[in-house]
Order: sequence, then C-alpha cells, then structure tokens
Amino acid sequence: MKKREIGVAVIGSGRIGSLRAGMASRHPSVNFLALSDKNKTKADILAQKTGADFVTDNNLDAISDARVDAVVVATPEHDHVEAVLQAINLGKPIFLEKPLALTLEDGDLIANSAKKAGVEIVIGYSRRHDRRWMMTKQHIKEGRLGEIISIQSRVINTRAQMLEIIKRSPDASPVLDVLTYYVDMVCWYMEGIRPVEVVARSHGKIFRNLGHDTDEATWAIITFENGAIVNLGIFYALPATYPTFGQSPRFEIFGEDGVILLDADNKDSILYSDKGIPHAYVPDHDPKMLFMQTNSSGDWALDDFWGPIANETRSWLDHLVTGLPCPHTTIEEGRKTLQITLAIEESSRTGAAVKII
Repeated sequence: MKKREIGVAVIGSGRIGSLRAGMASRHPSVNFLALSDKNKTKADILAQKTGADFVTDNNLDAISDARVDAVVVATPEHDHVEAVLQAINLGKPIFLEKPLALTLEDGDLIANSAKKAGVEIVIGYSRRHDRRWMMTKQHIKEGRLGEIISIQSRVINTRAQMLEIIKRSPDASPVLDVLTYYVDMVCWYMEGIRPVEVVARSHGKIFRNLGHDTDEATWAIITFENGAIVNLGIFYALPATYPTFGQSPRFEIFGEDGVILLDADNKDSILYSDKGIPHAYVPDHDPKMLFMQTNSSGDWALDDFWGPIANETRSWLDHLVTGLPCPHTTIEEGRKTLQITLAIEESSRTGAAVKII
C-alpha cells in the first residue's frame, strides 16, 4: 500500500487498543479513524479522547467501512480470529496484537487465510522496537558476534499484573502471553536457523491457590539445528508492590566472536513518592516506589506517549504510507513463535522433550 492518506480501524478499546488509536489519531497520514468494541461505552469514551470519526460495537461495520484501508486488531488474545478473518476477506492489511493466537489451529487458520488472500499481517511484538533490542539485531547482522552459540534470558513481573492478564484472557499464561516476546526475540536474532527441540519445566503455587490453572515459574531449553542452545525463563508472581510496572528482563547473547548483555531491569532509575504512583496496567494500584522505564509498552512524557509500542505503531503506519520495509514480526515468524511457546507448555505439562517440525 502506498497512499499519502489512509483510514484505520482499531478493533478493541482496551489498554493497548487505546494507545494504538491515540497514536493513529495523531499520525499525519491518518485521515479517518474508526473504533469498535463490544462494550460501546468504552469505544465512545476513547472516541472523545481521539476524535474518532466512526464508533460502533460491531467489528465488521468498522472493518468494512470504505474509508478504512488498514485494521488494528487489539482484542483479547482468545478473541483474535473473527476480526482478523473479516479484515483478510476484505483484503485489508492488519496489525495484530501478539500472540498470533492461543492455539496452533487458530494460528494456522489465520496464517493460511492471509497467505491465500495475499494480505499482509504484522504482529505486535514491541520488543523489536525498543532501541537496545534493535541495536542488538543490527550488531548481529553485521557479524560482530559471529555464530551465536548460546542465549540466556529471564523475565520477571508482579502477580498483580499477571492477574490483570488472566482477568482479560483466562486461557492466557505467563508463557503464552509474556515469554512469547522473548521467543520472538530469540528467533529474530537466530534468523534462518531452525529450532528443533524444546525441553521445559514449570512450577506454580500462587495462582493455583487463587483458583487459576497456570504456573508462575517456567524455564525452557530450546535447541537449534546448528547446536545452539537457548535458556528462557519466566517468573510472573513477584509481590504485588514490587517496584516494576512491567516486564523486567535480562537477555544475554554469547557468540563465537562477541557477547551482548542486555540488563533491562532498570533499577538505576528510581522514583519514590508518598503520594503513590498510578500503575499503567493495574487499576487502583498505586505503589510508592517505581523502577522507571519498566512499563513494557512505554511511558507518557510531555503529553505524548514514548517507547516501544509508540515506535512500532508509527513504524507500521509509515510502512503503509511509504511502502518502506518495517521490522515487525511477520505472520510466518509469529506462527513459529506460537509453535515454540505451545511446545514449552506441552513439555512443562508432560515432562517430555518436544520436537519442533
């Protein structure tokens, strides 16, 4: 698509849909904005903030509007398929929030439908648009690490935020909803090298005691066809007031000729206030201390939103208008990431190694 002006429909008016809609409304090439949410009141409130041109509680009405050229699907994880297929059938490019789906069957349905229709889908793995992670990809492309031999990564967050994820999508888990970001990064950095096996173990007590069928701790080893080994881990049940407001990851890449160590815990920037600090993700949760820049999506500053989600939204809109490439996760990459995360869950559940075909 190469147009000077475009119309965009944002399906879903939750946290991330609201951010995407706000950035679309401020993009100089977006001349029409449609919003849809099953809860029309939420869409109406968002429309007041963004100046949207059309608001509905019927997704198809927004997607099929002749003034809409492209679609953002920001529905909960378990509710992607219908809106995506509607946009595919109308031949409109799609920005889909991660993950592609929660089952491989749904993922394949979306991927095969998009391929058959020739519709471009990109998936919102926002880590790819954080400066340090983008620079890492560039250094790997330029050969500074040589062949990658091993990668180690872990990500942590509070139980308060995971409970918000479960509230939104009961079938989501720390692996499917969060560790998926780092599976995507691993596959991006190991581009062209096929993963062949997954071994994983998990353990949980906190969420199960609250009545949820998910573990808070999972550790996995992914083996690639060249022998490279990747260790990914997640613990998503830190105390509720631990001062991270999002994913706090570490990511270490060991190559034949070099190493890159990413420490994104952001413990070097601390805010403390007796008045409390509003949490971007957890309503009515105002801890007094914050590790600044730990909000995974980005941050409000000087009356605008800055960070990975802002970068990837603007980059996609620029891509639609100019036709220039963008580094977003493709539908094929998203399908591979879904396959690996599901293999991690299967191996954790069965105790057996899972082959990646």
